[in-house]
Amino acid sequence: MLSLSDSYFDKANSLLIKAREKNQPVIAKIAPLIGASIAAGGVVHTFGSGHSELISREIIGRAGGLVCVTGIMDPTAGFIENLPDYGSRLIERYDRQYELRKAEVIIVISNSGKNGSPIDVALYAKQKGLTVVALTCMAMSEATPSQHKSSKRLFEVADYVLDNGGVLGDAIVDLNGEVKGGPTSTFIGCSVLNWLMLDTMDWLKANGHSLPVLRSQNIPGAIEHNRELGRKYKSRLSRQLA
Repeated sequence: MLSLSDSYFDKANSLLIKAREKNQPVIAKIAPLIGASIAAGGVVHTFGSGHSELISREIIGRAGGLVCVTGIMDPTAGFIENLPDYGSRLIERYDRQYELRKAEVIIVISNSGKNGSPIDVALYAKQKGLTVVALTCMAMSEATPSQHKSSKRLFEVADYVLDNGGVLGDAIVDLNGEVKGGPTSTFIGCSVLNWLMLDTMDWLKANGHSLPVLRSQNIPGAIEHNRELGRKYKSRLSRQLA
C-alpha cells in the first residue's frame, strides 16, 4: 500500500505531465509576446491573491529568472479579495507607482478564478492595453460561480489561459474518505510559469536579444551583475534589487 506521500508523488507528477502537454501550445503563443515586449524595454507584471501570490513570487527577483518581472502585492494577503473594487484600487495604485504600459503582459493567478480582486486586476489591465494571461484551475473555475460584480470568472476575461490541471478542491490525496491532502496548485503553477519564462528566453535568444537573467547572489560577482541588470528597470520594479 502506498504511503500518502508516495501517492501524492505519483498523482502530482501525472498531473504535471498533463499540464505540460496541455499548456505548451498556449505558452508557444504567449512567449513571443512577452519576448517582444521585453525587447522593446517592457516588463512583465504579475498578481496573485492569497496563496496564489506565492506563485507570482516564483518568477520575481529569482536567480535564473528574468530581471524585468514585477508584482502587484496585496498587503492583506487576500483577506479582503472579495471586497468590491478592492483589486481595482490595488492596481490603480500600482499603476501610479510603477506604470502599466500598452502591449506589456500581465499574468494574473487565481486557482479558483472566481474571486473579485484577480478579476478587477485583469479588467483594469485590459483597459490599459495589456495582454492578460490567466493561470487558473479550469476544473475548479468552471464549477464555481463568480464572486465578481461582472459575474465573470478570470478565464472569461483573460486573453490567454494557462490551466494548472488541478482538481476541485486542489488536494489530490484521500486521507480518510472525507478529507483530502496534498494540494497541487503551487507546485504545478510554478512549473507552468517557469516553462513560460524559459520559452521567453528562448525567443529572446533566437531573435538576437540579450538575456536579462539574474544570477544567484551567492556566486561571486552576482550582486554587481544583478544591480547592473536592474538599473534599466529601477523605477518599474516593485521589488528593488539591493
